[in-house]
Order: sequence, then C-alpha cells, then structure tokens
Amino acid sequence: MSLSDTLALPANATSSPYRKLLTFISLIALADILLFDEAPGVNLFLFANAVAAGLMISSRRRQSIPKIAAFVILCLVASAPLVETASWMGIITSLIGLCLISLGVGGLLPRQSTRLPLALLRFLLDLPVRPFRQASYRWLRRLQKPAPDGVRHHLRGWIMPLAFAAGFLALFAMANPLIDKTLRSIDLTFLLQLLSMWRIGFWLVVAIFLSTLLHPRLRRRRHHREGVAAVTTRIEDGLFGHAALLRSLLVFNALFAVQTLLDLTYLWGGVSLPNGMSHAEYAHRGAYPLILTAILAAIFVLAAMRRGGPGDRSPLLRGLVLLWIAQNILLCLSSILRLDLYVEVYSLTELRVAAGIWMGLVAAGLFLILLRILLRRSNEWLIALSSAMLVLILYAAALADIPAFIARFNVAHSREISGEGVLLDLDYLSTLGPAAIPALDTYLASLPADVNARKVREALLWQYVRRLHAWRSWTYRDARLGAYLKNDATLVR
Repeated sequence: MSLSDTLALPANATSSPYRKLLTFISLIALADILLFDEAPGVNLFLFANAVAAGLMISSRRRQSIPKIAAFVILCLVASAPLVETASWMGIITSLIGLCLISLGVGGLLPRQSTRLPLALLRFLLDLPVRPFRQASYRWLRRLQKPAPDGVRHHLRGWIMPLAFAAGFLALFAMANPLIDKTLRSIDLTFLLQLLSMWRIGFWLVVAIFLSTLLHPRLRRRRHHREGVAAVTTRIEDGLFGHAALLRSLLVFNALFAVQTLLDLTYLWGGVSLPNGMSHAEYAHRGAYPLILTAILAAIFVLAAMRRGGPGDRSPLLRGLVLLWIAQNILLCLSSILRLDLYVEVYSLTELRVAAGIWMGLVAAGLFLILLRILLRRSNEWLIALSSAMLVLILYAAALADIPAFIARFNVAHSREISGEGVLLDLDYLSTLGPAAIPALDTYLASLPADVNARKVREALLWQYVRRLHAWRSWTYRDARLGAYLKNDATLVR
C-alpha cells in the first residue's frame, strides 16, 4: 500500500507524549501575542514560521537534517510575501507551505511530485468530516479509560489539595481581617478583559487550525465496485462516443471559426465597426463571456480525450480537438486584447488586473492541455503542472505592488496628464490605500492647484500614519513608502 493510501503513519513510541501538547499551547499563546487585535503585517510571517518550527519539533518521526533544511526553506519562501505586505495571496501561499510541511513531518507526502496536488486536495477534503470519523470516537473512548501515567492522572491528583486549600483560605479570611483585606484588594478585572468573547473565539479558531496541522490526515480513496465502473464507462461511451465527439467537434470548430474570424477582422485587423458601436464596447461585451467559454471548452476536452476513449484512439478526432484548442487559445488572446482596449478608454482597476491574470492563466492551461494530448501524458501530470503554475502566479501577485501599479497607470493615462482617456477617478484612487501616494505626487507635480487631489493625498497620508503604531504590523512595502515620504519634497508642499 502506498503512503498516500493511508490515513496516518504509525507514530514513534519513544517520543514525548507532552511535546505536541506543549507545542499546541505555546503556539496559541504566541498567536494571542502576535495576532490578536493587531493589524496584519510581519506578525503573520513570524507566526507562520513559528508554526512550521512547532510542526517539526512536535513530530513523532525523526526527521533528517536535509529534510528539516528543506522544510525551513519551504516555509521561508512560502511566507516571504507576508514580509512585503499582508495580503490574501501571501496568506494562501504561506498556508500551502504549512500544509506541505504538516504532510511532510507526518510522512504523508507522495513519492511522485505529480501526485502532490491530489494529496493536498485529500488533506483539505478530510477536514469537514474529521470530527465524525470512527477513529475520533475511538480516541475519545480511549481518553475515558484510566491512564495512571497520563496527564489526567496528574490533574486528578491536584483536585483534593486545591479544594481543601480553598476551604482553608476562606476560613482564614473569616478569622483574620488582614487576609480578608488582602483578598478583597485583588483586582481581577484584567481576567475579564483577557477572557473576552472575541479573544476566546480567536483562541478556538487558532486551536482548530493548529490541531489540523499537528494531526494531518488524508481522506481515504474510495474504490468503486466493478459494476459501478462498468455503468460509468457505458455512460461515458454513450455521451462521448466516436460519433458524438465527431459531430460535437465539427459544430464547435465551425462556431468558434466564426468568432475567430470576427476577432481577426475587428480586433487584430483594425476594421471599423458598424455605426453606433465603439471598439471599447465591442471589447467590454466579450472579454468575460469568452473566458467562460474557454473554461467550458477545456472541461469538454478533458472529458472527451480520456485515456483509452474514442477521442484518444482516433487520429481524426485528435486533429479536430487540437484545432479547437488552438482556436480557444486564440480566443483567450483576443479576450486579453479586448480587455486592453477597454482599459485604454476606461482606466485600470484591481478587478480588471485580476481578469487579465485569469485570462492568461486560462490560455496557459489550454496550452498545457494541448501538450498533454500531444505528449500523451496523464491528467495527474496536467493537474500537477496547472497547480504549480497557479501557485507561482499567486506568489508573484503577492509580491507585486498592484495598487501602486494601478495608480501610476491611471495617472499616466488620465486626460489631465496625457490629454486622452477619461478624467482621473480620485475616489477610486483613494480606495487603493497609501500605495497611491507616489502616483498622486506625480499628478500634483503637473497640476499643483488641484485641491481635491491634495485632500485625497492628505487622507491617504493619515491612513498610512495610523498603521505605524505597532511593530507587529510592519511590512517592507510600508517601510519603502516611509522612506519615500521622508525623502520626497512633496511632503512639505
């Protein structure tokens, strides 16, 4: 049986039974110090690396020095975007790194790298059902059994001394006014502040997160019975038989050819559109629906070109599929051009940047599908490469200062600066945060009399100053902006 087919590997009995518990409690306390009621910043980077260290320290398996070094490098690289700035993309990449370390110290990483995305998926799919597993019930029943050498045994030994000590202290307080006065002077309001509902909820969320990583499990693979597999095969052969695939691909290629010819004529060829329609409207109408079309086409290709199916065996069907994928890739490139034309007229936003990245990802995914068919690789290979490409894009986007890029682009292409396009949207620029201040300075250098722009800059500056109250929220991006504000002359205008 392979490693990925097991729920968890047996633990080393010689490891300390208290190590994982102490790590668990220490990490919850560290999360309270670093994260609770604090603005996100370098504290997320420190906590992620502390969790990785805790996973390696509490592991019941002896880890080799090269493996520990690999885990340390993986965590540092995965959480590095959190030093640049605290973003959701940086949090996702660091969580992926922690999940890989958790599976690694638990011995659950597959030997083949192409199976890594599926192992991560099985790890995540097991989370909702883990509390209801039979193993959990057995574990709870085992806790109820007497354990003379366990933690409960030592705790039970303190019940009698503490109970009698409390009773004696109460009697002494009644008999001795000094003791009574001392006890009444003790202020316990700090405990009420410490045990607020929000803080307890935060502890519970962190505890669930840590217990998931400290006790990694993989969801079992369900082996379908031969009868179910035979029925599934017959259904697939009926829906994706040779005749059905041939007719579908002929119709799809014809439909896509019409759209491709229109894009080649009006987008790439620059031919004038009919009266009443601009290139911006033509671009906006098709940018997003065409991406959805390409995604549906990719799903159809994966279903049609399964291993051993009619599409995989027929050279004619393979040729039609390759032609259709090529048209879909051109469709994605046309969508990117549509988006570019629309941005030239209506400026740039975070949603449009995300749309452009998504369009590029879909085009790259279609190209990988094309390679999978030509090289006759498995869907597992395709999923692994697609997942790696997605993680790399997320990592690059987490490091990039996208709000500052958008602000610079909109200022440079505004009607006030370039003489074309639309007027600068100061309201949207204010939503980009303090990262837009350098771009606003460029704008004010050309139009110093713009009072509204100066008010927006002052509001963003105060927003930046308010974020500097704690070291936990420090980020390298804020430090760079602080150095710019100290050195730039526009600060004293």
